[in-house]
Amino acid sequence: MNSTTLEAVGKRYDATLMQHAREKSWAALYGIRERMRPGISEDEAKVEAAEVFRELGMERLWHPVLIRIGANTTKTYREKSDPTVRLGENDSYFIDIGLVFDGHEGDVGDTFVTGHAPEQQACAEAARTLFHEVADAWRTQGLSGQALYAFTDERAHALGYRLNHAVKGHRVCDFPHAIHKGGDLGALGSTPSSGLWILEIQIAHPSEPFGAFYEDLLCHEEHPNTGTRHVQ
Repeated sequence: MNSTTLEAVGKRYDATLMQHAREKSWAALYGIRERMRPGISEDEAKVEAAEVFRELGMERLWHPVLIRIGANTTKTYREKSDPTVRLGENDSYFIDIGLVFDGHEGDVGDTFVTGHAPEQQACAEAARTLFHEVADAWRTQGLSGQALYAFTDERAHALGYRLNHAVKGHRVCDFPHAIHKGGDLGALGSTPSSGLWILEIQIAHPSEPFGAFYEDLLCHEEHPNTGTRHVQ
């Protein structure tokens, strides 16, 4: 399948609306973050997330809300969380949301820390650093999707973390992108176009039971906060 087919969009597609969906999705993610507190479970956090989405006027989800806490942050997208896990005083969690605004898909994710958890914070920062480095390599070197994830693996090891190879990025566009069957970014043999692909980074500590996640839209113009979002 050629890159033109893999990057097909619907009749409603508008690059400006893609950016709008991106910004609204980041607003939603940070709205959820504000409601996270020690003692909360993942299911309780998803109830809070639904309220945030209503306040922002989200049209629909295009993928289920994923909130992982503690040891669950090492699990892949399709693995089930341990439902007994609750957010600790000195802990970490990540949020992964796929929302539709004005008929266009947003997909963002980030990792945060509660209290004093320096190792978890370093892991969260490493995920952001990786995203920044890989996105910059795409902008400056025109790497293919396959090359981007080979580079991600190399850099993750250099930073001292294990890369989750099940996470390979994917297409987005006007809803639903699935009808175009764009496949994984990590399988793309050509250079991905701007504004159509989500770069996902998930890493895990090599020996401790926690990991980190970061994702955003690959765009020629870097998001102002990409790679520099702070955890507290």
